[in-house]
Amino acid sequence: MTPNDLPKIVTAAQMRAIDESAIAGMGIPGITLMENAGRGIATLIRDRIFEGDVTGKRVAIVCGRGNNGGDGFVVGRYLAEWLAQVEFYLIGETAKVKGDAETNLKRAITMELPVTQLRDDSPVLDLTEYDLLVDAIFGTGFRGPISGKAADVVDAMVRGEVRIVAVDSPSGLESNNGIVEGSIVTASNTMALACSKRGQWMWPGRRHVGMLDVVDIGIPPEAVAAEKVLLSLITEDFLRASIPVRPPDGHKGTFGKALIVGGSVGMSGAVALAANACMRCGVGLTYAGVPASLADVIDIKATEPVVLPWPEVNKRRVLALRGLGEIVKAFDKVDAIAIGPGLSRHHETQELVRRLVARRTKPTVLDADGLNAFEKDQSILAEPSDHPLIITPHVGEMARLLGRSNESVASDRETAAREAATRFHCIAVMKGAPTFVGEPGGQVYLNPTGNSGMGSGGVGDVLTGIIASFLAQGCEPLTATLMGVYVHGLAGDFAAADVGERSMVASDMIAALPDVLVFLEE
Repeated sequence: MTPNDLPKIVTAAQMRAIDESAIAGMGIPGITLMENAGRGIATLIRDRIFEGDVTGKRVAIVCGRGNNGGDGFVVGRYLAEWLAQVEFYLIGETAKVKGDAETNLKRAITMELPVTQLRDDSPVLDLTEYDLLVDAIFGTGFRGPISGKAADVVDAMVRGEVRIVAVDSPSGLESNNGIVEGSIVTASNTMALACSKRGQWMWPGRRHVGMLDVVDIGIPPEAVAAEKVLLSLITEDFLRASIPVRPPDGHKGTFGKALIVGGSVGMSGAVALAANACMRCGVGLTYAGVPASLADVIDIKATEPVVLPWPEVNKRRVLALRGLGEIVKAFDKVDAIAIGPGLSRHHETQELVRRLVARRTKPTVLDADGLNAFEKDQSILAEPSDHPLIITPHVGEMARLLGRSNESVASDRETAAREAATRFHCIAVMKGAPTFVGEPGGQVYLNPTGNSGMGSGGVGDVLTGIIASFLAQGCEPLTATLMGVYVHGLAGDFAAADVGERSMVASDMIAALPDVLVFLEE
């Protein structure tokens, strides 16, 4: 499995174009796609929510007048055939339902399934007595606040405190960007059709999506490929397929060597966190190159890595430019390099970083103060190189690199990742919730793992060490980066399950890495 095989995340417009390509260009009837969608969702409801048996379960399906409502009518038909007690609530009048949705409405009526029309003057719904509610009101094309009777119905659905399944997307969610402007369905499960939608992964909308599944509705892969979608989802299956194989007769040389360059007075913890995380992800040997006066401190904080004491600026306890030759020689002993954790912004150290990046001879991760060295001059980053570069900025660092405001980067981190990757011929990790990874060809990858507990000092240093570890073990740079951000977020999720998001710190994530990797290798 390669990054090219990862599933696409689409906007509403892209999904419409894909649908049109399948229907008009490939001759697949829209009614067939609707049937596949409804049957697929009904199957998931039966098997996942009701453990294979819907007999006697009371299910209310709330439908709009468009195709999303049509999908809902199909869902209800199948559940009824499997002996669920299904009732439909249609927002509006049956006479106004047209096209494929009308066909499926008539089929439901033919089966003598109850359809209640909800007009503006209809009484407020009481949905508390059902086992499940199905939201088939608006779907992917929705924009703006919900108004009128639909808003009343959505509010009633949420008030009912009954489990809700959303068809394609929760009603009230803007599918392009996750904006919520008013009433919205908060689903426990969302079953997206053909592809997940961009807004389903973006906050604040993501909190209303619940567990997200993608339902195959029979759209050929060629229809999706023709749209040239530039956003993909990193998946657990990709991680499981990409973890490096460990030969049983291997040794520390077999499993790669990594070098972490960093550390300064008051920031020794950063390089220790990166080095420890690197070791925990399977590399054979990690070197931590630090200012000489900090070597004893790092030895205590990072037992397994080999500490290299390097020349430092007099009385400043930061790396000195005169150590350039020694550090470059160390590049020859390793398979991957990481520069930046706790490095400091001292002017001499920053000049050292610029020269190290220009002379790199191995795949290199550049983070934190390593990135800040290029705040005023990005010419070295922009020069093509035979040795891959991975940058891992947070919003402020990315804004400085691109010469933009923090606000403009934060408002569209996907575009920032793409721009940085293209401009600097690198792989750009735009950290945040969610994290985006851009590559020079323009493709961007969204990472679904992680939580708010990761918003604390040192967490970025852990990511740097993880990526460096996978690089040193021989993974292709893009694969190593995608694996790194996914494992990093999953370690955050595992740690949060143990200590809670509020109390979690970076070292908790390192402690969780063994369990994460065992889980992915099962």
